[in-house]
Formats: sequence, C-alpha cells, structure tokens
Amino acid sequence: MRGAALALTIGAAAGASRPDEGSVSRRDAERELVHACQRGDREAFDRLVERYQRDVYRLCYRYVNRHEDANDLAQDAFLKAWRAVGRFRGDSAFSTWLYRIAVNACLNSRALRRPLTQELSERLADPRRGADGDVESEDESRRVREAVTRLPDKQRATLILKIYHELTHEEVAEILGATVGTVKSNLFHARANLRRLLVEAGEKRS
Repeated sequence: MRGAALALTIGAAAGASRPDEGSVSRRDAERELVHACQRGDREAFDRLVERYQRDVYRLCYRYVNRHEDANDLAQDAFLKAWRAVGRFRGDSAFSTWLYRIAVNACLNSRALRRPLTQELSERLADPRRGADGDVESEDESRRVREAVTRLPDKQRATLILKIYHELTHEEVAEILGATVGTVKSNLFHARANLRRLLVEAGEKRS
C-alpha cells in the first residue's frame, strides 16, 4: 500500500482535523467509507487515513518521542488496518479499532522504551492544563519522561490514552481489550508509580 495513505509527515499530520464523533451524518459517511474499503476501494481508505493520520501519528509519537519512529509506527498501523479492514465488523467505532491497532504496534516496538514528549509531564503535573499551559522546566520534564519509560507497558498505554487523548474509561478498555475496572486500576497504579519514581529520582539528586 503506497501513496497518500502512507504519506504520514509532520506537515500532513498537523493539517488533519479530528473527526466530530458526535455527528450522526459523519458517522454514517465514515461507515460508507469503511464498507468501500472492504470492497477494495483504496481511495476510500486514503480518506480515512487523512481523517485519522494526525491522531494516530500523535499517539505513536507520544510513545516514542521521535518523529521517524512515530512515522514508521503510524505507517505500520495503517498498513495493518488496510490488510485487516475486511474483518472489521463495526462492533466498536472505527477509531477505537484503529487506535487498538496503533497501540499494539507501539507495544510491539522496541522504540517503546524511548522517552515521552514534554507535553506528558505538563499534563501529569496538572491534568486540567492543556498543551498551552506553562511549560515545565526541562530538568523536571526529563525526569518525568525517564520515569514514564519505566512504567509497565499497559500502565503506560492507559496513561497516554487517558491523559493525551482524553478518552473515557470505556473507550480505553475497548482499545486495550480490558475491563473498565482494569483500566481504572492501571491508571491508578501508573500515577502512583510515577510519583514513587519521581521521589526516588529526587532523592538521588539531593
């Protein structure tokens, strides 16, 4: 699969817009695109890529903190989605199904051990603040990134989906193939482990 469906550059990712999940007509249009893909229509798949490439790229980038690796992972996710779209039954939203593929690509990648972006440390410091909030000091950001790389994979995945993508517990559970209770537990332990790791890092510095 080549062409527009795999042209996942930073410029393209920044230009795509997030779909309005609350629009019935948009969901219907997306369903038609998926059906067209299942009939082998690559142009229909290109349109789905254009719709979701920004979110998928950002999800991958937050795992690896490296543009080249994020592009590779995003392309891998879309390739797998194209190959598997015939098996998509519509039991969940297409975006949920696509995120699940992207998360699995990240979990299976060695690049997963790279540190996260500074944005995560900002949101962890104050979950109410967005990307436009005050920037944490570089030293603190580095320590948070290093701590996050030491989290168990599922805790890390849960943290990213909840904090970055602001998904509900139910949506995260669908993506990770877990129960809502497990998602809540993973999030609780991820935050607790981050606090512990940061305290330990601070004690080593003092």
